[in-house]
Amino acid sequence: MTDEFEVSLTPSLQALGPVEAALILGSGLSDLADEIEQPTVVQFAEIPGFPRVARHVVGHRGQMVVGVLGGRRVVAFQGRVHRYQGFSAREVAFPVRLAAAMGAKFLFVTNAAGGIAPSLQVGDLVVISDHVNLTGDNPLAGWAGPEGGNPFIPMRDAYDPDLRRIALEWSAEACVPTVREGVYFGLLGPSYETPAEVAMLRTMGADVVGMSTVSEVIAARALGMRVLGLSVVTNAAAGVDLVHDEVLEQAKQAAVCVRALALAILPRLP
Repeated sequence: MTDEFEVSLTPSLQALGPVEAALILGSGLSDLADEIEQPTVVQFAEIPGFPRVARHVVGHRGQMVVGVLGGRRVVAFQGRVHRYQGFSAREVAFPVRLAAAMGAKFLFVTNAAGGIAPSLQVGDLVVISDHVNLTGDNPLAGWAGPEGGNPFIPMRDAYDPDLRRIALEWSAEACVPTVREGVYFGLLGPSYETPAEVAMLRTMGADVVGMSTVSEVIAARALGMRVLGLSVVTNAAAGVDLVHDEVLEQAKQAAVCVRALALAILPRLP
């Protein structure tokens, strides 16, 4: 791959050792990383090349944790950066590119999302089966592709069917109340959707909507990583007087379910 897409590890990052899986923990879901054993914590600001922000979005701790979770060596990102903060899709995908350089073959990506499908309730978990990228950018734009010059990355099974099956099969054992599959629509943000936009998205086939994830997943597939995506429905899209604090509160309530599901899935990774 070209140098500008592939991340080179500094000696300090190399010293952390290889990992098997990466986790990106969205709004209000960072507590899962507190379960990591033998943790090494690195602030995003200390990682060369990591997009710099004046302050992270509330609910995103802005640090990376490396250690053992569910019997696997993992790297967990407690928070992320977003396109709406002024970053390109490639910059947003930096944690994925970094994780791949550290050896990760699996990506477990989570987010707080608005529920579009009428059947969804606040607190439900949605295993992402597919996505639609409406952010207006792609992390592969301007990239010549892997050696051989083919930048046309297949996205048919962007969200790994086997990992989705594992998640759905073990959700009951993990004490997760309501888990279903659905399509995630990624928008630029940071404004929430209008009622007219929600009506349009529902007509287009959206189950959940958010402002993250799609750039990370595209980059992961370009790097050969297998992806499992999980949305926590924290609000009804276009909710009346919706504020970010309410989203965080709902995410924190659902975090115990996300934790249980992650700890059920990680030991069962191929």
